[in-house]
Amino acid sequence: METDHTKASDALDLERNDHQFLMNNTVQSFTWDNLTVTVKDRRTKKPRNLIEGCSGTAHHGQLIALMGPSGCGKTTLLNVLARRTASAGAKNTGDCYINGAKLDNNTFNRITSYVEQEDALIGSLTVEETLKFAADLSLPGSVSRSQRVDRIQTLLSAFGIQNQASTLVGTPIRKGISGGQKRRVSVASQLITCPKILFLDEPTSGLDSTASYEVISYVKKLAVANNVRLSGEGFAVKLIIIASIHQPSTTTFQLFDNLLLLSGGKTCYYGPVSDVPSYFENIGCPIPSNTNPAEYLLDAVSSDFTVHEDQVEKIQTSWTQSAEYAALSKQPQSPDEKDIRTMSIDELSRPGIPRITMSLLHRLFIKSYRDVVAYGIRIVMYLGTGLAIMMGTVWLRLHTSQEYIQPFINAIFFGSAFMSFMAVAYVPSFLEDRATFTKERANGLYGALPFVISNFIIGLPYLFLISMLFSIVSYWLSNFRPTGTAFFTWVMWLFLDLVAAESLVVFVTAIFPNFVISLALVAFANGLWMSVGGFLVSPTILNPFWKYVFHYIDYQAYVFQGMMVNEFSERNYSCGSGCQCMYQTDLADQCMIRGTGVLKEYGYATGRTGKWVGILIGIIAVYRLFGYIALVLRRT
Repeated sequence: METDHTKASDALDLERNDHQFLMNNTVQSFTWDNLTVTVKDRRTKKPRNLIEGCSGTAHHGQLIALMGPSGCGKTTLLNVLARRTASAGAKNTGDCYINGAKLDNNTFNRITSYVEQEDALIGSLTVEETLKFAADLSLPGSVSRSQRVDRIQTLLSAFGIQNQASTLVGTPIRKGISGGQKRRVSVASQLITCPKILFLDEPTSGLDSTASYEVISYVKKLAVANNVRLSGEGFAVKLIIIASIHQPSTTTFQLFDNLLLLSGGKTCYYGPVSDVPSYFENIGCPIPSNTNPAEYLLDAVSSDFTVHEDQVEKIQTSWTQSAEYAALSKQPQSPDEKDIRTMSIDELSRPGIPRITMSLLHRLFIKSYRDVVAYGIRIVMYLGTGLAIMMGTVWLRLHTSQEYIQPFINAIFFGSAFMSFMAVAYVPSFLEDRATFTKERANGLYGALPFVISNFIIGLPYLFLISMLFSIVSYWLSNFRPTGTAFFTWVMWLFLDLVAAESLVVFVTAIFPNFVISLALVAFANGLWMSVGGFLVSPTILNPFWKYVFHYIDYQAYVFQGMMVNEFSERNYSCGSGCQCMYQTDLADQCMIRGTGVLKEYGYATGRTGKWVGILIGIIAVYRLFGYIALVLRRT
């Protein structure tokens, strides 16, 4: 009985908080006035309008369809409305207002959400976990855990995915939920923050007509009465939802309240869907009976074929001369400062960086042990498929005689260089994490700092595990210096090597978020580091340009010389029969070679391990810092 009372009290408190929030932040209207997006044409080098003079108003509770033929500017306009980058090098003019007020970007991002065309979901999470982490990354600390669970369960029920709550979203290796269910999860994860305006880019892309109707009908219910805030009984909260859509079925088309029809970046119609037949009949383009109006309109305003050019121009001219256009062209009146100030209250705050970082760490931890692409495949490659076994058996039981000195050096080079080279396997995993980060940052959830910190921390235990497992097999099989200190020093160098290599992947992929490009650049960089690292050409004779420009910033060079010192600094080798020593040292009269003589040939000194470790840590820090800067500067 006491538990029920507590739950009822929590629900009441949540209702009161949300009621106060909504009273201060009700979005009655969203207006855009004379929006124009201009880019420089690559062929003619002259300005070209992607969007030209677009105006409109949406009211709470409305579902707006943004429609037009391919290339008409739907996504461009949606991005401008959502205050995202419209196109590279584009210039935007025009204004947007909420309740007649101009809001700063920070406030705007906190009351809006954007669901992209591609479902940027983490496939190794379950449906419920996806919503949980969306809540953790967006809701302030004032919302208790029970309230979060309440909202998640309500959303699951509202979208009809409660039976899939424990099902994985799905990866290329493990099958998950269907495409329609993924779209619903994408929308639900954005609604966890209780936005006032929701932007949807092609929410029915890749779905059949039945699944498309299912998704849009759920969205329609949310626009009219969004009850996902409260547990138990509550009050309805109306949203403004603007969705770009391509060729919907008749039943799906009828679900929308208003239609914004584009062609070549120009408005052909904006108004109620119910008025579409009468409007187009009045301008001389009647929609035939028993015809899908959406298909007819798309065909009518398609500018890809010259046969339609006159018709498209006629439709666009008729719109600019219509009474509906004249009503939209009226400039909204700016409110007083009080109206603007009420949109920036403290309840719109996001969690702090420490809490966001911990949530990202938790999410990455789950992903790392469920998604075999992240680290599982690499562990198998390094150990199970034979890399460690191959190295250990190729360089099996090397002896402490001079003919084995070069094989020892070769094994050291292979063990360090090839391991770091295999870090290219991390590229696809980081690209997935980066895509999720890009989506969540664009929705105002967090910045680059917590992402970079969590990404760095989560990799450390796995990289240490890989280093340890690889070394346990290969080190002892190859008969490197058989002491505990030497073994763990080897593990340390290998661990730093992998951390540096993975940091290089993060840096390159942050700049070039393309699988083929980043893979090629990381492979090239590792090839360069191998060339100037000191094994193929000794630092004592390396060309000065390569030595002073690249050798000293090569993390593989410090790993190689650290491993060399670890092996040869305290080991002696026999010269064999005839006592013809390959390296002349103070032990020549004993028919032995002191290991430091080998180091001398490479120009390596002992007693500098701490210095080299410090330099390696510095290189790792620089890579991560540059990766962070790249993520801050590159918004897509």
